Amino acid sequence: MPTTDETPTTSTENPVAEPANEEQPTNGHAPPVDEETRPISAIDTPTPLPLPTPMEAFERFEVVFGGKQAPFAFLDLDAVWANAADMLRRSRGKPIRAVTSAIRSRPVLERLLDLDPGFQGALTFSLAETLWLWERGMRDLVLAYPTADRACLTRLARITAEDPEEAPVITVDSIEHLDLIEEAATSFVAPIRVAIDIDLSWRRLGGLVRFGERRSPVRTADEAVALAQEIDRRERTTLVGAIAYEAQIAGVGDNVPGKAINNLIVRQMQAASARDVEDRRAEIVAALSEVAQLEFVNGGGTGSIDSTASDWAVTEIGAGSGFYAPIPFDHYRAFRPRPAAMFALPVTRGTGTAPRDDRARRVLPQGTTEPLRVGDRVYFRPLEAGELCERFDRLLLVTGTTIRDEVPTYRGEGRAFALQ
Repeated sequence: MPTTDETPTTSTENPVAEPANEEQPTNGHAPPVDEETRPISAIDTPTPLPLPTPMEAFERFEVVFGGKQAPFAFLDLDAVWANAADMLRRSRGKPIRAVTSAIRSRPVLERLLDLDPGFQGALTFSLAETLWLWERGMRDLVLAYPTADRACLTRLARITAEDPEEAPVITVDSIEHLDLIEEAATSFVAPIRVAIDIDLSWRRLGGLVRFGERRSPVRTADEAVALAQEIDRRERTTLVGAIAYEAQIAGVGDNVPGKAINNLIVRQMQAASARDVEDRRAEIVAALSEVAQLEFVNGGGTGSIDSTASDWAVTEIGAGSGFYAPIPFDHYRAFRPRPAAMFALPVTRGTGTAPRDDRARRVLPQGTTEPLRVGDRVYFRPLEAGELCERFDRLLLVTGTTIRDEVPTYRGEGRAFALQ
């Protein structure tokens, strides 16, 4: 699926703006700087324009793509940058670590990380992916999930021996993970940097009911300290961080159309869960800090940036879907992203009008009685951010009414990563 490594410039090779030529005549004024090459935080942006209507968006895309044959996938960079700016506003100074599983395009990932100092590092999906990104020059990588990939663990041990301060960090939640690391790193001395995965799901009725993901067996300060002490005892691991993700808040919309009662229940659940998350995360981080000096505590997601940013125990926020804004992220009260990732398919049979059922909310054109003919383009939004890049080799990058660039997705680079 298409991705891009550059910030929004016309160059596909160097995302950094060239410095202005000071000897160039400027009539007493500094030469203008393209806003697309400046950090978002350095741009004085006016109040965002209203979201375009479906027909306005459709008409714009028809101008952009002209006679281009569908199917194809694209990113509306104007929307991506607007979403990125809003994510930084919501994070209130806490850095955002980009979640690669939601982006799945190396050039796009690099472009996002170059966009603003507020975006720092990547939260990766698999160890194979992490090492692939490392070998292509990316740094500040944290693997979000534990791994049992022995071959990749041995490669990581070699990288760590060569660069012990900047080597990727991997996640663990049990002694068995530490055993695997020791087995794979036998020939190397430098300890592999690890983070403890903390389970912040909200449990009721003695654990019979759970809201959120069961990410880890580590739920309490005592359990976290016991694992931290075991990490410290071993020669081939060193504790540098913690991941504490509140999925029941970050990943569940509270403003779904036509679901008023369910929305009320979700809001009550999230409010009660938020108190438990804040208390337990603070207690665990304080306890871990007595055992090791933590470099980072990662929490939150696109849907909880605001609340996670206010938690003193969190040093950075993981987020990725907010850049692309798939359909489920329309359904939050706290924010409204601009649709950024889309794909076009051709009408292949029959004639008729755009569908009017529930799926019509993710289709362009809408609101027209004009018949659709074979060959016409219909535009869709994905239900999941990274899903798009599993189906397309390339992404067209659009600004205004121009196709600015075309970049590969992971798939386009011949890569597909699974947890291992």
